Amino acid sequence: MPVSASLYGDGAANQGQVWEAANIAKLWGLPAIYVIENNRYGMGTSTDRHSCNDQYYTSGGRVIPGIRVDGMDVLAVREAMAHAKDFAGNGNGPLFVEMMTYRYHGHSMSDPGITYRDREEVSNVRKTQDCLAGLKERIVSSGAASEADLKALEKEVRAEVNAGLKAAKAGAEPALGEVFTDVIWGEQYPYVRAVEYKDSVFHKSEF
Repeated sequence: MPVSASLYGDGAANQGQVWEAANIAKLWGLPAIYVIENNRYGMGTSTDRHSCNDQYYTSGGRVIPGIRVDGMDVLAVREAMAHAKDFAGNGNGPLFVEMMTYRYHGHSMSDPGITYRDREEVSNVRKTQDCLAGLKERIVSSGAASEADLKALEKEVRAEVNAGLKAAKAGAEPALGEVFTDVIWGEQYPYVRAVEYKDSVFHKSEF
């Protein structure tokens, strides 16, 4: 069974609409996964200052189960999400998945990222817990690839990303009808309500 995954940060974890959605998902037994990205700082405020419970995977109490995962470990994340998909997709209802991770930079362009934490903390996390460095170390130590192999791969990926960025900047705006592309799984809904009723879609690819 297909499942849905809703992702939000620690700063939004206590907002009412999150529980409203989770409540309905549990009530109706929907295959929903609620992924909480715990960066330790929501909009520049540490979780222990803005949340009475910073163990967000327990948000569902005794009603909706949850798990906490090392979000800086790509293999742990893969296994956790595989479990979550199996759980929700097998008719068990919703599940909370808390990803323990870290945001190196500010929350936005107006947030320098060091007014509520010092540079030493950021540097220490980058040195000891970085997800890319950790995966690289595992790959090399296991003998799956060498340092040279990974450097060549990184160069290839950077070139691909830069080419894609260049093409995107040079491209035209997509047609308005593309707003529904890759959004609905399976058959197209017969009716999609727009903000203005007159703009609603009835078996049409565009407004």
